[in-house]
Formats: sequence, C-alpha cells, structure tokens
Amino acid sequence: MEGFSLERYGIHVRDLVRNAAPARLYEEAIRHDRGSVIASSGALITRSGKKTGRSPLDKRIVRNPNTEKDIWWGKINIPLDEHTFQINRERAVDYLNTRDRLYVVDGFAGWDPKYRIKVRIICSRPYHALFMHNMLIRPTPEELATFGEPDYVIYNAGEFPANSHTSHMTSKTSVDLCFEDREFVILGTEYAGEMKKGIFTIMHYIMPRQGVLSMHCSANEGERGDVTLFFGLSGTGKTTLSADPRRRLIGDDEHCWTEEGIFNIEGGCYAKAIGLSAEKEPEIWEAIRFGTVLENVVYDPETRVVDFDDDTITENTRASYPIEFIPNARIPCVGGHPRNIIFLTYDAFGVLPPVSRLSPAQAMYHFISGYTAKVAGTEVGVTEPQATFSACFGAAFLVWHPSKYAEMLAEKMRAHGTNVWLLNTGLTGGSYGTGTRMKLAYTRAIIDAIHDGTLAEVPTTTDPVFGIEVPTACPNVPSEILIPRNTWADPEAYDRTARRLAELFNRNIEQFRDNCTEEILQAGPRLVEV
Repeated sequence: MEGFSLERYGIHVRDLVRNAAPARLYEEAIRHDRGSVIASSGALITRSGKKTGRSPLDKRIVRNPNTEKDIWWGKINIPLDEHTFQINRERAVDYLNTRDRLYVVDGFAGWDPKYRIKVRIICSRPYHALFMHNMLIRPTPEELATFGEPDYVIYNAGEFPANSHTSHMTSKTSVDLCFEDREFVILGTEYAGEMKKGIFTIMHYIMPRQGVLSMHCSANEGERGDVTLFFGLSGTGKTTLSADPRRRLIGDDEHCWTEEGIFNIEGGCYAKAIGLSAEKEPEIWEAIRFGTVLENVVYDPETRVVDFDDDTITENTRASYPIEFIPNARIPCVGGHPRNIIFLTYDAFGVLPPVSRLSPAQAMYHFISGYTAKVAGTEVGVTEPQATFSACFGAAFLVWHPSKYAEMLAEKMRAHGTNVWLLNTGLTGGSYGTGTRMKLAYTRAIIDAIHDGTLAEVPTTTDPVFGIEVPTACPNVPSEILIPRNTWADPEAYDRTARRLAELFNRNIEQFRDNCTEEILQAGPRLVEV
C-alpha cells in the first residue's frame, strides 16, 4: 500500500492490505486462507485451527511499577516481566516478517468520541482481518485518512507458537498485554476471539481510570428511550434476549456507562451459532449473510448449507457480523442511563425462580457472585450440575479488583434509580435429569413485563433461602412456575437442593469478604430450615 508502512514496528513486509472491503478480504481468504469457503447464505466459513476458544490460562499482563497496584493479580491476571514480553513481541514480529502479505485493520473501540481509542490490528490471515473489520467501529474514509498513530497495537502471529522454554510460558500459546507499551501480542492461537477480548481487557482497565464503568453486558433501547442492560455468562441468553425486534439493539457484549449514558465498545456482534435457527433467533439468523464470518461450523461440502446443530468441531461455533446487520440496531450505538438491569443465570439446579427483583445490596451481591450453573461434562455417570461463579459476570476480563466495578455499578444505580432483576433461563420443575429448560417464550414475556412496568406493580413473596422478592404473577407466564418449590414433585428435595446451592454461594463470596460491606454480605442466601 503506497505511503503506508509498518517499519516503525520493525515489520518490513511491503505487500500490505489495509482496511480492505469485505469483498477484497473474501477474495484473499479463498486464495490464501486455508479451508475458507463461502456458505450458501453468503457468509465466509473458516476455521480457527486447533484452538476453538480462548486460552485464559495463557493470558499474561506485564507487571510494571506504574500500574501494578491497580491490577487484580492472580489466576485471572497472571504477571509477566517486561523482558519476556519483548521476547514474545520479537518472536511475533519475526514471524510476521516471513509473510508475503499482511493485513492491517485500523478502527475504533468505543462509540462515544470522547472515550474511544484507536486500535491497529496487524495479522497474517484474511479471516482475522474480516473479523476485526466487523468487530471494531469502522472509520469513515476521512477518519482513516487522518487516523495517525494508534493508541494500541495488536500483533496477531497466532499461526506461530510461543517458545515453551521461555520464562512464564505454560504452553505454546501466549497472549500478552503491556499497558505501558500499549501493545498486545498473540502467539500459538488463531482463535479470533482473543483479539476481541484483548481490546475489551484494555478498555476494562483504562475506562475505570477515567471514572467510566466498563461492563460485560448487552444492551437495548425501547421506543421511549428506556435502556436495559443484560449481564450473563455464556449460554444464559445475553445475545439472544437483547436482540428483540421491538427494541433497538445497542450492542450484544461490551459497554461503558458514563455521566451521559452508555455506549457500545464494539462495531459488531459475536454470536454463538450452535443450535441457531430462524424460529428461535430470527434477527441473528438474518444477519448470517455476505460479510459475516462463520467460525468452526460444519457444512455440506456440495451445497455449502451450514448445519448449525452440528458440534463436531466445537460447541463454540460463532458468527461475527457488523451490528448494522441487525435491522433495528441503534446507530450510533449509544443510549441514555439504564432504567433496568437484568442478571441472567442458567440454573441447572432448578431452584432459582424465573424472575426476582433485587434490592441494591442484593444486586451488588449477585453482581460480585456472577452465578450460573451447567451440567458437568459428558463423562459417563456424571450428571450433577456444576456451579460456576464469575465475578461481575465476566471475571476472565477483569483487570481491577471486582469490588471496584461493583462499587461503580452501585453508584450508577443509586444515581439513576435503576431497577435490577435476576432471571433464571435454566431449569424449572427439578434439577438436571428431572427439570426442563425454561421456555424462551416465558423469559421473553417476563422481559416484556419488566419493560412495560407491569412486573414492578405485582405482589411479591420473599424467597425463604435466597431472600429475593419473587413476583407472584406475570402476563403470559403460568403462575405455577413463578415459585420454584411448587414446580418440584418432591418439595423436600427442592429444599435440600436450595440449601446446597446457598452453601455454594456463601463459600464463593468468602474470597471477597475483605472488600465487601456487611450490607452486601448479609444480602446473600440464608441457610435456614424451610
């Protein structure tokens, strides 16, 4: 590309494809990206290699005196020294220099111009370039002409392994972030989500430093400008439930909350594609078209029709598309202060109600807990649910201690009178093996009742174990499923299971006791006989 080079980074490749249109990247992928084909829908099908998900145990942050006191060090943020980071950076640059052609994507993270950052992606796979074309906010031709130097640079050399003999390496994968150098290095994994979540990790650090709350959540907006945030771990319905045809989608995964309102960090969506159907998720289904990246899906080799139910490669099949592919997207992706916050949990124990209203203290407790539960693996004989707790519904991406995000959320909620709800999208009528999945139609009806204000007016009853306020009626939802104990054939079995889950909650919160107020600690479940 004439007039543009990567020499400043020690990269000497002359054939550079910068901010190419999707059509050009399709051509590049078909010619140069192994295994890429065009689906019958027009989407680009590709593979991410051996890694079909993120590698959190291989993520490292450079420990530096300027920032080390800010960072929540431990299993999430594993320290790395500057020297080792430079070794990995040089390894990435050396690999990129062996390529005949490189792809560069310059874009923005953050729809609010006051807070957005400029990001540069340097990669060797066209699929990665198209993915980040979708996931970053795409600059106009005028903005690209004056883009200048980026705030952060990502070197994606994922096709080349880390040297496992290098200090601090635990495998041939290494994903390293240096806040001082403002650089991010990827080795040994071609999973595109590492770039997306790397940018989120950056924003999760720098935004709170500016008094802005960064959040792992989706968001939408009603006709009256009322904004709702949806927090939830993978599989709880965060993307599905925020894609509501009667509301404008602000974003499906990453947002910030400022003094003016909220803004989406991303320019696209990264939806789970396993089990996708036109009936269940019509908005996402229609977004699977030209320009979309379909990652690790199985397809018919003759017709190129995708089988979205096939998990032969991975259960973590994904679709990446620009947010404007959703017909009712809110462009620009900004909104006012949230009127409602919804915490989504998939409770495989089947003891939490379909919906409950949380007090401010309970909201902080459940935000710090970040609970969901899934069935344990596919091992023969293993049928018991496993509880998962992920602080702030996204512990893997936190940089500061969870209490900092929780305190900022509490402050925002108090200032703007935000209502907080806990929704169970998991099992009802029993635990795994007995219970059934909560019907999506019921969950949508509950959310409709939250949005139109109905649910805030109905009588409630206090759950004796979890202390949460449970509505006793909701339009278009059978009243008998609203009180979980009444749906179990054996109420005493419900009581035992509820106490067991309460014990797991109490055990998990202990790690945060020193940073929680007594009010928050008292907002958890109570181990009493029922």
